[in-house]
Amino acid sequence: MKPPRAVAALLALAALVAGCGPGTDDGSAEGRRTMHLQQGAEHADAILQETLGSVRPELKWNHGPGGSAGCTKGVAGAATGTGAADRIVTIMTIVSEQRRGSLLGVIERAWKDRGYTITNVNRSPKSPAVFASTPDGYSLSVEVGGEGQFFLKAATPCLRDTDVQQPLTPENTRRRPGPFPQRPDEQDEFWSATTPVQQ
Repeated sequence: MKPPRAVAALLALAALVAGCGPGTDDGSAEGRRTMHLQQGAEHADAILQETLGSVRPELKWNHGPGGSAGCTKGVAGAATGTGAADRIVTIMTIVSEQRRGSLLGVIERAWKDRGYTITNVNRSPKSPAVFASTPDGYSLSVEVGGEGQFFLKAATPCLRDTDVQQPLTPENTRRRPGPFPQRPDEQDEFWSATTPVQQ
């Protein structure tokens, strides 16, 4: 599938960051040889759904414009017969400034509980983010963009190159018209509240 221009650079970066590492649930050598990119994309979808499932109250979300790109090797950029894919979930729930840290913390703890490694934390007040990696080579992030909008992302390692289909998981809110990203517009009694979470 062809990604929009707005995410082309992101896809190229995802392919570079992901590297040509392992790409299966068990991390076995046999699995690394046989797993293909569509399977990897489906696993990335599952990771994002597990992450969303760890958040209560439930967030409203849509699929973002993920895509795929070939992995290359060396200065000349020789083709390797492998590719990397990324998936994006756009959070349509309005998360107030006072509750953003709490949501980031919930997601970070959920990743740690699953044995994922937190690789970086950006504590910028305007655009905080948490980055992680899984034992089988997937790169994850939760990032806060313009107007406080949350994005969840998962990128595969380099896997045997195949076509990649759109995610099949049903979104839990209507699709908005217009270019990506559509800004959050779903009020939530908890996440949209403008008071800090009581510790």
